[in-house]
Amino acid sequence: MHIFTAIKVNFSTLLGGMLFALAIGYGIGYFLRKMFTEYQIKEAEARRQKIIAEAEKEVTSRMKSAEIEAREKSLVVKGELEREMKSKRDSLRDQEKNLEQKGRDLKNESAKFQSREKEIESQFAKLNVSNKEVEQQKTEYKRLVEEELRNLEVIGSYTAEKAREEIKNKVINEAKMDAAREVKKIEEKVKSQADDEARKLITMAVQRLASDHVAETTVAVVELPSDDIKGRIIGREGRNIRALEQATGIDLIIDDTPGAVVLSGFDPIRREVARRALEHLTLDGRIHPGRIEDVVTKCKKEVTEEIKKAGEQAILNVGIDNVHPEMVKLLGRLKYRTSYTQNVLEHVQEVAFVCGAIAVELGLNENMAKRAGLLHDIGKAIDHQTDGTHTSLGVDIAKRYGEHPFVLNAIAAHHEDCEAESPYAVLVAAGDTISASRPGARREMLETYVKRMTQLEDIGDSFKGVQKTFAIQSGREVRIIVTPSGTDDQSANILARDIAKRIEKEVTYPGEIKVTVVRESRFTEFAR
Repeated sequence: MHIFTAIKVNFSTLLGGMLFALAIGYGIGYFLRKMFTEYQIKEAEARRQKIIAEAEKEVTSRMKSAEIEAREKSLVVKGELEREMKSKRDSLRDQEKNLEQKGRDLKNESAKFQSREKEIESQFAKLNVSNKEVEQQKTEYKRLVEEELRNLEVIGSYTAEKAREEIKNKVINEAKMDAAREVKKIEEKVKSQADDEARKLITMAVQRLASDHVAETTVAVVELPSDDIKGRIIGREGRNIRALEQATGIDLIIDDTPGAVVLSGFDPIRREVARRALEHLTLDGRIHPGRIEDVVTKCKKEVTEEIKKAGEQAILNVGIDNVHPEMVKLLGRLKYRTSYTQNVLEHVQEVAFVCGAIAVELGLNENMAKRAGLLHDIGKAIDHQTDGTHTSLGVDIAKRYGEHPFVLNAIAAHHEDCEAESPYAVLVAAGDTISASRPGARREMLETYVKRMTQLEDIGDSFKGVQKTFAIQSGREVRIIVTPSGTDDQSANILARDIAKRIEKEVTYPGEIKVTVVRESRFTEFAR
C-alpha cells in the first residue's frame, strides 16, 4: 500500500516537472521567435532605406547629367545662332555698300549727261550746222534724255528691298556665267594634264588586280539524296525541323522542289552552320533532336575555325601585320557576307591591292594604304547584328583595337560621310569604286535596275528648260535634251553640273554616271 502511494506521489511530481519544463520551453521558444521576427523586420527596414537612398542618388546623378547635356546643347545652339546672325549682318552690309556704289554711279552718269549736253551745244554753235539738222539732233537728244530719265525714275521708285533683290539677281547671274566660263577653262586645263596620269594609275592598278569575278547568292540550298528523306527531316509532328530551326536560328523551307531544301535567314554564318548540319544529318541518316543538337554544335566549331583561317589568309594575301586577333576574326566573318552578290572578303582584298598599287606610284606608304583598304568594310561583319551604318561601326571597331587615325578616317570617308583628311581616304574611295564597278563584280535585281533608270530620267526632267532625258548604257550615261532658245553654252555647263550633283545626292549606284547636255538648233525648209 505504501509502495503504491509512493509511486503515485512520484508520478505526480514527475508529471508536474514535465509540464513545468514544457511551459519553460514554450516561453523560451516564443521569446526567441519574437526576437528573430523583430530582427528580420529591422533588417528589411534597413534594406528598404538603402534601396531608397541608392535610388535618390541615381535620380540626382541622372538629373545632373541631363542638366549638363542640356547646357552643352544650348551653348552649341547659341554659337550656331551667333554665327548665322554674323553672316547675315555681313551680307546686309555688303548689299548696302553695293547700293551706295550704284547711287554714286547714277550721280556720275547724270553729271556726264549734263556735261555732254553742254559739249554738244558748244559744238553745234561752232560748226554752224543747219537749223534742221540741229533740231533733229536736239529732238533725238531730248528723246534719249527723257528715256534715261524714265529709267532713272523707275530705278528711283524701287524700294530698298526691291533694289537689293534686283542687284543681287544681276550680280548672281553675272557671277554664274563668269564662274561657268572659269570652271570650264580650269577643267579643260586640269583634264589635259591629269587625265593621262590618272588613266595610267587606274589601268595599272586594275591590271595588277586580275582577280576572279565573284558573284554569290544569299539563299542556301541543300541537295538531298532523295525526296524520301524530307519526311525524316520534318520528323514526327515536326519535332526534327523545329529542333533544327531552334538550334540554328534559320528557317527551313521544304516544298515540292525535288531533291532540295531551302535555308532562309538574315545571318549568313548561321545559314552556313545550318547548311553544314543538314548535309551531315542527311548523309548520316540519324535524324532526331539529340543528334541534331550535337551536329549543330560541331558545325559551329568548324565554321568558327574557318572564319579564323579566312581572316588570317586574307591578311597573308594582302601582306600586312600587327592586326588584333579580334579584327582577324571579324575579317573572316566577311567571307560569309555579300553586298550586291559580291563577296565582301574578296572585295576588301581587291580594294587593298588597288590602294597599295596606286600608293606605290604616288610615293605613299604602301602598308598604310593596304591596311586602310582591307579594313574599310570591317563594319559589315556586325552591321546585321548592331544598329548603325557599317562605316560608323567600322570606325568604332578600328578605334577600339588601336588602328591609325588615317585608317579611321579612310573607313569613315569612303562613302563621303565625312571629309577626307589624308590621301589614304581618297585611295580607299577610289579602290572601293573600282572593285564594285568592274564588270562582273555585282549583279542587280531587275526591279532595282528599272527603278534607278526611272529615277535618273525623272531627275533630269525636273530641271527647267529640259525637253527630254534619256538614261542609256545601262544607266552609265544620262543625256539631257534642252531647248536651244532658252539655254546658252554657259547655262548648259551649269545645268550638267547641277544634275550631276543631284544624282550624287539622291541615287545609289556603283561606279560613275556621265551627264551629257545636248543643245542643238535645227532649220528646215522645203523646196517646192
